[in-house]
Amino acid sequence: MALRSGFCLVVLLSSLLLPAYDSAGYEAMSVSDGGTIKGRVVYTAAPPAPRKIVHTKDHEVCGSGVRDVNQIAIASDKVVQDAVVLLRNVGRGKAWPAPAPTVVVRNHACEFTPYVQVVPVGVPVELVNGDPVFHNMQAFREKTSLFNLGLIKNNKKVWQGFDQPGIVRLECSAHGWMRGWLYVADSPYYAITPKDGTFVIGDVPPGQYTLVAWHSFSGPVEAPVTVTAKNTVTLTPDLARR
Repeated sequence: MALRSGFCLVVLLSSLLLPAYDSAGYEAMSVSDGGTIKGRVVYTAAPPAPRKIVHTKDHEVCGSGVRDVNQIAIASDKVVQDAVVLLRNVGRGKAWPAPAPTVVVRNHACEFTPYVQVVPVGVPVELVNGDPVFHNMQAFREKTSLFNLGLIKNNKKVWQGFDQPGIVRLECSAHGWMRGWLYVADSPYYAITPKDGTFVIGDVPPGQYTLVAWHSFSGPVEAPVTVTAKNTVTLTPDLARR
């Protein structure tokens, strides 16, 4: 009996440590006739002025002086890197990836890396301080504080996950210039654009949807899209036309 109880305890603890999706409004199903949405995210207006960052402390790790940082990465052909593209309010569709992705937010040289990530609803987020200085990581949904966690040097903590979709802003109260972003998704229909600005969202059940392209500088742009069985729709969201 003791052996059986111990085994059950191990199974229970293991299940608690595994990432789990918790999107109550989404139903996974087999998609045999799905279509594809692809394209490139662009910004056709003049690039904005760089954001000036003033390093005020921990210069041996963070750097010193004033540094210019692009507010949005725009290539010569106007394509945008690090834009989040997703379908809004999808009730049913393909299964989430298995196993669930490991989402890690790192502090490196007093910056959040990656700068932006998509995290599914309910999936834990690992917060890692790789710097030899103290960071105080904070998360906000607009003005609402979601967590406030101190991380000593070379330490990590795990946040249990977010229960609502939407945009989460990351800050560090110890280093006021630090910014990062998480886009919490309630379906697996999302992508983040690489340097060439491209995205592909596949296995979409036939129907009418709203495609959202978002960047931390521009905010969201939306476009209606109709997906038909086993066909491909090409879109070019322009973040300058918000």
